[in-house]
Amino acid sequence: MKQTYLIHEHHPRLLLFFAGWGADETPFQVYHPEKSDFMVCYDYRTLDFDKSGLDEYQEIHLIGWSMGVWAASQVVPQLSLPITSSIALNGTPYPIDEQMGIPPAVFRGTLDGLTGASLHKFLRRMCANGAAFKAFLQITPRRPLEELHDELAEIEKMYQSLLPATFHWQRAVVGNNDRIIPPANQLQAWEGLGTPAQLTEDAHYQEELFLYYLQELWTNN
Repeated sequence: MKQTYLIHEHHPRLLLFFAGWGADETPFQVYHPEKSDFMVCYDYRTLDFDKSGLDEYQEIHLIGWSMGVWAASQVVPQLSLPITSSIALNGTPYPIDEQMGIPPAVFRGTLDGLTGASLHKFLRRMCANGAAFKAFLQITPRRPLEELHDELAEIEKMYQSLLPATFHWQRAVVGNNDRIIPPANQLQAWEGLGTPAQLTEDAHYQEELFLYYLQELWTNN
């Protein structure tokens, strides 16, 4: 796993963000949570997490997006960190699941058929419309296709071999226009876990969603 500070000014508060599959810090550099340090986690070819320096924080606010919800669910319970709040965005702890995540056949099809062209289509499906996709293309992650294939393959292996995650998310946000992880599956997952879920009209990747949860929520907070 890669861990990158986007803000590291030794504030007493850390916003700890687990991004999705294929991500890096590039799409999230524009967000500046007030009076907070800000760390982005990505690249789930392993779930190795370096917690050195995190004990200095008085409060850590956890946000997971997409596959990052699963990764955080696996990693955070092992860390003994002062997690003050936790919000899951368009993801579940069950990323490959017929009823609570991405249907296995769809996940396997994405993995087996991953090419530059299919990745382009995937990114388009993440976005709400053509304008949002055009904007996202200006800030797409800068990682090699082979690396993304390996990451997806390792996620599948780990998900099949690891015990179910025990982390309890305080609340979840489910985008009704999510075309990556079926909204009905997300709602079913959170209902089964007893986590309150808010249904919005967001797509899987929604700039306004990140602007709120990675920046505006922390203004004067």
